[in-house]
Amino acid sequence: MRIIVPIKQVPETSNVKMDPVTGTMIREGIENIVNPLDLYAIETAIRLKEKYGGKIIVISMGPEKAIEAIKEAIAMGCDDGILLSDKKFAGSDTFATSYVVAKAIKELGDFDLVICGERATDGDTGQVGPGIASFLDLPLSTFTSEIVSIENGKIRVKRLVEEGYEEIEMMLPAVLTVVKEISDPRLPTLRGKLKAKKVEIPVWDAQKINAEEDKIGLKGSPTRVVKIFTPKVTREGEKVIVKDEKTLHQAVDKIMDYLIKKELI
Repeated sequence: MRIIVPIKQVPETSNVKMDPVTGTMIREGIENIVNPLDLYAIETAIRLKEKYGGKIIVISMGPEKAIEAIKEAIAMGCDDGILLSDKKFAGSDTFATSYVVAKAIKELGDFDLVICGERATDGDTGQVGPGIASFLDLPLSTFTSEIVSIENGKIRVKRLVEEGYEEIEMMLPAVLTVVKEISDPRLPTLRGKLKAKKVEIPVWDAQKINAEEDKIGLKGSPTRVVKIFTPKVTREGEKVIVKDEKTLHQAVDKIMDYLIKKELI
């Protein structure tokens, strides 16, 4: 079984900063980690490899620093990785990112599964996994909570829906986005870290994947961040401190007067 896992290196949640001029995320000079939700995709792929055999290839799009994320995935148990890095990719929205990753997957050749995390913690859109499936014209299962079986060229999965769970069957190759319920990510091992240290990660640019320039970067991104600002809290409230039964009745009377004034009761 040949599995491809697209991952993203993201800023730690407390360190997310945006450029107010370009509307894009500032990634330089801050600590980055593997997108936490991608760890569940990595673990799912490793468990499938342990059960069925095969190979796991990790793909990440970003600056050269993203090689760290790829090597962490290899230290966990993945086999190889590819970094998609080119100045022309800068500013890509989810549409352009999906296109670039899908082109890289096509360049890799035959595969059975593409497994993605549910979403990235920096953008929080959940659009790249479905976008990859769309560009590759493959069946897709989002919010996948369990892989029931893989046999006879088909995969049966359970997916999380509003009413509970839905079980579906798809032909392979297919794309999955997975939720936390599917697995508990393992930690990198010492042996894995030593292997990752030795692995050379190839860097692919736009030319390598034959990407059309009008579909990548800011030029190929149909969405635009028009303005970034911190919302101002304009609500004014009155605090009533209750110390005894008398002040309790006063507080209740004030609340009732307010509700009556606003015609809520």
